[in-house]
Formats: sequence, C-alpha cells, structure tokens
Amino acid sequence: MIKTEEYFNRQIQLWGVETQESLQDKRIAIIGSGGLGCSLALALGTSGIGQIDMIDFDTVGLHNIHRQVAFRLVDEGRLKAEVVVEMIESKSPFIKANALCMDFEEFSKLEKSYDLILDATDNLPTREAIDKYAKANKTPWIYASVELFNGQVCFFENASFQIFNISDHKPGGITAPIVMHIASLQANLALRYLAGLSVLKDKLYYLYFNDDGELITQKFAMPS
Repeated sequence: MIKTEEYFNRQIQLWGVETQESLQDKRIAIIGSGGLGCSLALALGTSGIGQIDMIDFDTVGLHNIHRQVAFRLVDEGRLKAEVVVEMIESKSPFIKANALCMDFEEFSKLEKSYDLILDATDNLPTREAIDKYAKANKTPWIYASVELFNGQVCFFENASFQIFNISDHKPGGITAPIVMHIASLQANLALRYLAGLSVLKDKLYYLYFNDDGELITQKFAMPS
C-alpha cells in the first residue's frame, strides 16, 4: 500500500503533513482538457488535490497530440476528458477524478460546488461564461490563455472579466513549451491558494518573448 508521506515526500518537506492532508479535502474543476487542461491535470492531479473534475466535450485530434501532454497517438478519436482522467488516476492513488463529457453550458446547469475553477478553454465567450458562473457561485477562478510565444494568467476573485473584448477570437499558432509554461504558472497559483498560501489576486500576468528573445513578465491590475 502506498503511503501518503512517501508519495508526497518532497511537498511534505515544503509545508508539512497538515497542509498536505488539507489538500485531500479540496475540489477543483478544470474547464477544458486540451493543452492547458492536460498540463494542469498532470501538475495538480499528482499534488494531492482530493477531487478533480475534467469538463470537455471534445475528442483527441492528431494535431492536438504534440502539445497536449496527456495524449498518445493511440488516443486519437477518444474523448479528451476520459483520457486525462485515466492519466491522473494512473499516476496518483489518492485522487478522485471525474470526466464530465459536456460543454460548459451543460455543466453550468449541474449543482456542483468547488474550491477553485481553472479555465483551460480556447475562447473568450466561454471564459466570460465561466466568470459569471464563478461569481454567481462565489468561487474564485484562474484564467489563462496562450498564443504564439505569449501567454497570460489571472486569478479572478473580485475583478471583472468584462475588460476583455469578448469575441470569438481563435488563437494563431502555438508552441508546445509556452502552453506548458503558462499552465505551470496557473497550476502554481492554484496549488498555493488551495494550500492556504498567499496569492496575488485580480492582477493579470502577461508573459512574452521580445524581439531579442528575452522573456518579459508584466503585471496589470484588473478593474472590478
């Protein structure tokens, strides 16, 4: 039998047994099981979060596989949420993971409660719907988006998502590493919050490579 103190040894060294055990009571929803969602599930599913619900109606396409870390060539055509749940469960004996194979509109009609919601979608209208849903349910959420070599992340608590121009913008080309980089920042904010550590809220992190190849990080306050 796998013991908690052995599996989570390095995290327990960081914040102790009590904090690690507290994560087992946390429930999160990841909206989207693509590039961001796969990486979030991998990072948080092996960190001790008690329950993770993956919400996604899409299936694995060949063009997904190079940048969406949960998927193999043999998974083409399968439901993304189900594959991601299998991955989480294969890596951690302590997780309860659920695949909710539906779109966000259908999900929002379910009576569920979470400690945190993570956006891993690819369009602004759905993110606007997540913001409204999260505020109606008094639940914080973390927004993230990626395009080209750029990305942005924001922990929304009181700020309004309406500052964004809500349109059905489709992202251009995306490199695989920037997806994982942005998901890593998003996962770190989530894990710190769920572990009871301080998190900067309602500020947008914008990360990009300039023309010299230097990684720049900027922060912008988000209005309520």
